[in-house]
Amino acid sequence: MPYMPSPIRRARRRFTVGLGGGALVVLGVILMPLPGPGTLVVIAGLAVLQKEYPAAGRLLERIKRPAVRWARSLSGRAGPPDDADRP
Repeated sequence: MPYMPSPIRRARRRFTVGLGGGALVVLGVILMPLPGPGTLVVIAGLAVLQKEYPAAGRLLERIKRPAVRWARSLSGRAGPPDDADRP
């Protein structure tokens, strides 16, 4: 039989993921106007949240595409886009 976590354990995991990911997103938003990795912290928070919340994964994909393009333009690797850049 496959392992089935108890409802309490699932709720506790969902709460913990939500709290940790949400804290990272809030911290990233606070860091946005300051010099530092605000955008990266927001992306990390969304990556944590996507483990339990599908909407966070969809938002992460919408943010990640332009961020990758921007990073490539800074590094001078503005070659042909890969599959992740296509709609």
